Amino acid sequence: MSPSSSRLTPPVQRHGRGRGHRRGHGHFIGTYGLLSLTVLLFLLFSLALPDTFPTRDNVSSILSNQSIPAILALGVTVPIASGKFDLSIGYGLGLAHVMVLFLIVEKGWPWPLACLTVVAGGTLAGAVNGVIVEFARIDAFIATLGTGSIMYAITGWITDGGRIVPGPGGLPAAFTDIYDARFLGLPVPAFYVLGLVIVLWLVLERLPFGRYLYVIGSNPRAAEILGIPTHRYCVYAFACSSTVVGFAGVLLAAQQQIGNPSVGLDYLLPAFVGALLGSTVIRPGRANAIGTLVAVTVLAVGLAGIGQLGAQFWATPLFNGCTLLIAVGLAGYSARRRLRTDAIATEDDDTGIGTATGTP
Repeated sequence: MSPSSSRLTPPVQRHGRGRGHRRGHGHFIGTYGLLSLTVLLFLLFSLALPDTFPTRDNVSSILSNQSIPAILALGVTVPIASGKFDLSIGYGLGLAHVMVLFLIVEKGWPWPLACLTVVAGGTLAGAVNGVIVEFARIDAFIATLGTGSIMYAITGWITDGGRIVPGPGGLPAAFTDIYDARFLGLPVPAFYVLGLVIVLWLVLERLPFGRYLYVIGSNPRAAEILGIPTHRYCVYAFACSSTVVGFAGVLLAAQQQIGNPSVGLDYLLPAFVGALLGSTVIRPGRANAIGTLVAVTVLAVGLAGIGQLGAQFWATPLFNGCTLLIAVGLAGYSARRRLRTDAIATEDDDTGIGTATGTP
């Protein structure tokens, strides 16, 4: 190596270490910052409410109450990965839980058949959403809002604007146990959430399906050039999302045990807050299952804490609305930071090549 190239090497190496050092801090904060905030919030609320918050009953209550919002947030994570938004999930949840109770109470169907039918119907509804968005070329916001309104109309038609109330014998105990049962001392719905996280992590991070969705979400034109059937995979994404919504509807029916045609809309905002906030952690800049779980956890801890501190009824929608705005802003920032990081890494690689060859 020539003397001139030797003199150039140390500054380049120091420059690269500086960038790597800054990227390391930024990567750690972006990846684990929200998880650290969850722990901090739990500790703060435990100090403020030592007799009620850090108890097994409270933890069990949080896991049980937040299981359905968590499942919905995981469901909308799939189309978000492809760059689409499904606004019909709240309406779909309401229709699913009403339909389960309608089939069991009004039609006398066995509860396993009713549940399977509703979940399969959710898959079909999601596929219809995907076809409308991809082949009719209607924006996902407009299309899913329209189909959601249709679902809400069907829900009102089935219930005739009222509620579905079981008879004196109530619902089958085996059906209500899918929500009320406990396993290893914890509510069973918490294990549904954990299982769904594992499945979605495998699908999105380890299988070609998930990689295709991420490519489509980041650059649809590039996906088409690579030969990825973008329309088909987006339809699959909507179908997966609505399948999860159908399952959440079954759990909601087992939880409430009364068919309320308007209950699903309350879950729409928390689901999107969890999914969008989750895209800022673990894998910053992209929707991911583990990030969604972390986001839902910090939201659950925050809502439980402010509730036990005696917050007014309007504190929950205020908390969700503000968090949604923050989540959208952080998601955009994370995506831009990821692009800048990739660009810096590419620049460092090019600099390293130039140094190794002795070029200026």
